[in-house]
Amino acid sequence: MADHTPYQKKIIDRYYRNFDAIKHQQLSELATELYLAEGKKKDRLWQRVEESLRKLEFPESRIAHLMQARDPSLLVGILAELDRHS
Repeated sequence: MADHTPYQKKIIDRYYRNFDAIKHQQLSELATELYLAEGKKKDRLWQRVEESLRKLEFPESRIAHLMQARDPSLLVGILAELDRHS
């Protein structure tokens, strides 16, 4: 593994300190896009939602329910829940 400069180490450290906030922002953007998307693009967006929730270690049963329903309003509810816990 390559050595990083002190500047690079700070950037990496900040990324991991703000990881949850970054993923939350991405999920918010995906929720907006889901309301507007159609067809295959919508399927790709749902895959990204699933990946992001897994990275946030969201309960697997809740992810499965969301993916089965594929309802953007449920995703908005999850975002509100994540806001309350952060």
